Amino acid sequence: MGDPLDLLICVTCGVQYSETLESQRKACPVCDDPRQYVAAAGQSWTTLRGMRESGKYQNKFTPIQDRSLASSNSDKRQLISIQTVPQVAIGQRALLCVSPQGNVLWDCITYLDAQTVDTVKSYGPLDAIVISHPHYFSTCLQWAEAFGCPVYLSAEDEQWIMRRSEDVNKMVLWPGQRKAFCSRKNDDDAVEFVCVKTGGHFPGSSVLYWPATRKLLVADTIYVVPSGVYHVNRPEGTTSFSFMWSYPNMIPLPPDEIQNIWHAIKDLDFEDTHSAFWGRDTYGRSKERVLESAKIVVKSMGHALHAIHDETV
Repeated sequence: MGDPLDLLICVTCGVQYSETLESQRKACPVCDDPRQYVAAAGQSWTTLRGMRESGKYQNKFTPIQDRSLASSNSDKRQLISIQTVPQVAIGQRALLCVSPQGNVLWDCITYLDAQTVDTVKSYGPLDAIVISHPHYFSTCLQWAEAFGCPVYLSAEDEQWIMRRSEDVNKMVLWPGQRKAFCSRKNDDDAVEFVCVKTGGHFPGSSVLYWPATRKLLVADTIYVVPSGVYHVNRPEGTTSFSFMWSYPNMIPLPPDEIQNIWHAIKDLDFEDTHSAFWGRDTYGRSKERVLESAKIVVKSMGHALHAIHDETV
């Protein structure tokens, strides 16, 4: 393997490979999968070095201000959106979660430079990078190396890892359904973050629960739709969320998979959700709205008698 700055990055999905241009790789398995797509112009590649030298890109840090953070002591708990401008790959953001117990980066973006490293470090050491699903693997190992912390990926999604680490402590494939981060030993009430596997979009698709702020960081495991952003006095039957196997190709999940997602999160106490994309956040009654939306989606598929309609909050 050459210099990490020269490793191939798929232009469409932003995932970094362990190969350089000399490898003459032709295809990106992430984009060839039916959940993703290859751009109309065909497969193309870039590198982190090329992106830096172009001078085009920068990462924008935007604190998310809301009542939930204010009530949890905003000088100690912060949620910061990190997004590359102009857009890279599918345009997702990473969310930096700052807490008294430690800091976690939820999901990842492709572009990384010295200024980004300095800004993230200004909020304190990074304890972990936690990725929701393979479309956001991006340059996560590059980030883990820059911050000297492990990156956590669902063991169920191992086949989608395109760049691996020889250090087993740097890239952790975690099994099971839940994993706690930034917790004090022998104190179950001091868990700051809990990653929860829901499945659906990918077998290991996950969300991140932040109990102290009553927030659920949903990536696009549970997708915030436009009608969910402003939901004041909305008519009955208006959705806030959708549940898809493929978002770009608009292939829905079957009803049983949607119910499984609900079962994975139904015991969590959350009021707000924050998605993978800027402006796609919900405030208030979000748990109830997830279930309402799930019922609307399942009924719209023609399953008016499905068991999810018996579920309650």
